[in-house]
Amino acid sequence: MDAAVIVVGAGPAGLMLAGELRLAGVDVIVLERLEERTGESRGLGFTARTMEVFDQRGLLPRFGDVETSNVGHFGGLPVNFGVLEGAHQAAKSIPQSQTEAVLEAWAVELGVDLRRGHEVIALRDRGDTVEVDVRGPAGEFELRAGYLVGCDGGRSVVRKSAGFDFPGTAATLEMFLADVKGLDLDPRMIGETFPGGMVMVGPLPGGITRLILCERGTPPRRRTGAPSYDEVVAGWKRVTGEDISHGEPIWVSSFGDATRQVTDYRRGRVLLAGDSAHIHLPAGGQGMNTSIQDAVNLGWKLAAVVRGRAPETLLDSYHDERHPVGRRLLMNTRAQGLLFLSGAEMQPLRDVLTELIGYDVVSRHLAAMVSGLEIRYDVGGGSHPLLGRRMPDLELVGEAFKTRGTALLQGGRGVLLDLADNARLRRRAAGWTDRVDIVTAAPHATSENDIPVGTSAVLVRPDGYVAWAAPGSHHDLPMSLERWFGPDRDPAHPLELSAVEERSTCTAR
Repeated sequence: MDAAVIVVGAGPAGLMLAGELRLAGVDVIVLERLEERTGESRGLGFTARTMEVFDQRGLLPRFGDVETSNVGHFGGLPVNFGVLEGAHQAAKSIPQSQTEAVLEAWAVELGVDLRRGHEVIALRDRGDTVEVDVRGPAGEFELRAGYLVGCDGGRSVVRKSAGFDFPGTAATLEMFLADVKGLDLDPRMIGETFPGGMVMVGPLPGGITRLILCERGTPPRRRTGAPSYDEVVAGWKRVTGEDISHGEPIWVSSFGDATRQVTDYRRGRVLLAGDSAHIHLPAGGQGMNTSIQDAVNLGWKLAAVVRGRAPETLLDSYHDERHPVGRRLLMNTRAQGLLFLSGAEMQPLRDVLTELIGYDVVSRHLAAMVSGLEIRYDVGGGSHPLLGRRMPDLELVGEAFKTRGTALLQGGRGVLLDLADNARLRRRAAGWTDRVDIVTAAPHATSENDIPVGTSAVLVRPDGYVAWAAPGSHHDLPMSLERWFGPDRDPAHPLELSAVEERSTCTAR
């Protein structure tokens, strides 16, 4: 085979997935149709949950000084995201091009084989391998891999070639997005509605202004290229009465409100992540963030299967966990579209929802939904509040070391956090130390309120989610370890841990 995994598409999802696979030692080829990054940035910034994802892989410093904000919206109605306790704030005004550059550099450093100017034209799942026909600078050729992951966007060739069902609703309107120099417009960060439509205005670095325009009654068009800036100027004038013809366009694009999701995220040895699996109105900037989180959920699972450390059934949990997340994404973006883009007939509902958002419980619910902080996976029964949720970023103190919970995850391995210095617990997990780091530590005083009282141990998956906790899990520790990390390497003779092995993660930070 040419690689264990082929990833199609070098956007945020594909690059994140490739990096995750390389962290686990899996050979990866990334095929990207474009010869170079476009520099276009449909996504701006990232949500609190994506901030946590980047933090746990040590990537946040690569973005430089990140401006953050607790100001957000739901369908154009202001929401205070500061009601979410203990969460990262959302990053502002970081163009998607920068995010892609950071992820590409990280992936290449890890050894990803990135091939730009290579277009997938056909594929065949042979049951034990996947064959891919590729058109590159030197002509057409074939590659073979154990698995193929389509991260090639809303018009995914992988999705179509592999026969995934993609039900949903077609676009009913067309919207314009443009980055323009030379404009002096007041910011309209969460949008402003007019009788004829909706506009958004956001300042970007370098004197560039981001414009989004939705003019009501404009049917979707099948375009073979980008719209002209003249179309944006004319529509902006009709909706707002403002003349922006003196602006200098950097780039112009169009999009619609089509809403679709594949019925299955996996068909045999072909999987989908990101926009290949779900498309929607880009309300609240959730698309790129959900796509990155798809990749982080899939990466460690696919790596474990490829390396023979876990059964192929582990891949079923990728669909089981991420399909519901995508379904709620489509639900909330459709709801926001109705609030945002409808006419005066929607104003009574906007007024009622504005009143409701004044209650912290409502703001907390909507903010968690849009930011991805509401996610709770089904990891097995139990009463512990952390089960299936993301592990809080604790300040931890052990024997001769101090660290943060996110630092323990930078290597992309699982972590068993022993908070009660329980030697028996560590012995029971000894057969998984080739896949799971065992760390004995206690929460620092600054973190005591971030974890439920009485918690004695927590098993954290490589994606940061809690798979087992004591007391409160219905399954015992070895059962949970085997479910998520494969069988004990030597069940007949479990190995004792040395002090060096036990503290290996922490002393390395």
